[in-house]
Amino acid sequence: MRAILTIILCLVITTPTLAADHAQFTASVISVADGVTLTVLAKGIQQIKIRLYGIDCPERGREFWSRAKQATSDAVFGKLVTVLPVDTDSDGRTVAVIFMPGGKSLNEHLVREGLAWIYQHCTQENICTPLRSLEKAAKVQKRGMWEDRKSVPEAEWMILPGGGGPTIPGSAPR
Repeated sequence: MRAILTIILCLVITTPTLAADHAQFTASVISVADGVTLTVLAKGIQQIKIRLYGIDCPERGREFWSRAKQATSDAVFGKLVTVLPVDTDSDGRTVAVIFMPGGKSLNEHLVREGLAWIYQHCTQENICTPLRSLEKAAKVQKRGMWEDRKSVPEAEWMILPGGGGPTIPGSAPR
């Protein structure tokens, strides 16, 4: 038993972080925290927290938060996905594009359904250009959160006069 634990420990210590070199890899999705944050298990041993690149979803307590989380769960939870790392954020999460079984982008899927919006400063044009087109179409078609003309991206909502801050019952405004 001790020998098995030693071998596992050596593997964990010597296995390079898959996401660190920005090489594409496959992994199983083992948890979904919200619409754009999930955890994958790579090579059966390495848990990697992923933040979807180029998009954001409503925060907890905001309208469409649960729909965005559910859409992400339905699309990838418990499934084998392909992860294309783009960057690492200040929280140490791998920022990536996730390809669902069948090869379609989860990032694009959420924007297409009106459950996510594109970051204004999305810089990788090969990824961001399609996202911009999908967001525009979702707005025109009034899909998801765009069915309500009052829906605004989180960054804009936070600076609205008298409107910013969480809407969670019992929480103080920011």
